[in-house]
Amino acid sequence: MNRRELLAGAGVAAGVMALDSAAQNTRTPATEPKKYKVVVTGGHPGDPEYGCGGTVARLTATGHDVVLLYLNDGAWETSAPVRIAEAKKACDILKARPVYANQTNGHAVVDNAHYGAFQKLIEAETPDAVFTHWPIDHHPDHRAIANLTFEAWKQLKQRFPLYYYEVSDGEDTTQFPAPTHYVDITGVVDTKKAACYAHASQSPDFFYSLQDTVAVFRGFQAGSKKAEGYIFQIGSPYDLFPRAGLAEK
Repeated sequence: MNRRELLAGAGVAAGVMALDSAAQNTRTPATEPKKYKVVVTGGHPGDPEYGCGGTVARLTATGHDVVLLYLNDGAWETSAPVRIAEAKKACDILKARPVYANQTNGHAVVDNAHYGAFQKLIEAETPDAVFTHWPIDHHPDHRAIANLTFEAWKQLKQRFPLYYYEVSDGEDTTQFPAPTHYVDITGVVDTKKAACYAHASQSPDFFYSLQDTVAVFRGFQAGSKKAEGYIFQIGSPYDLFPRAGLAEK
């Protein structure tokens, strides 16, 4: 190759580089990952925190929006204002938002009117996924909200995936099968514990130790130090876990 050919080749290369640089400058920025809205339904303040607190912490840490939808305010031996204040503190720790279905602790009602009202609550949140109690549970409020949630999912044409979680497995939740999904919560254990202990009137020393034992066992199954396990509802339109960055590697 003579000097003229070398110069011509250099000119072509420079032109290509200039065009490529211009093209890069005109490209649209990479699309940001989608942020999802997740609703976790629970019988009482504290239930979603104990069953899903680690998962909620991981979701909100990456910018997803999480709502904790409680069937009632938890008032029993402890007054409603105290329980509501504890729930707000727990939600602040998890960076979630509390919502109430306004039923009464220990007196859950599942009938056509309450099916309709609960469906409206779910629909108003426009969730991308919903988590709820496993329907075989010692506490009737847990069974009730699982039933209400499933009916809302069905009536809303199964437009979002539905998952079931466990609370104090063996003490509260019963016959929970092998999870279909696991979430490694090892890195957010302190956040989950703080949210559970925000419910100071509800004997957290006792109940957190039970739930933490479950987390250790699920972690053993999943190959991590601590994990939360879930059951995926057949008929769900897609799986949130890989989309929201919760899928195990």
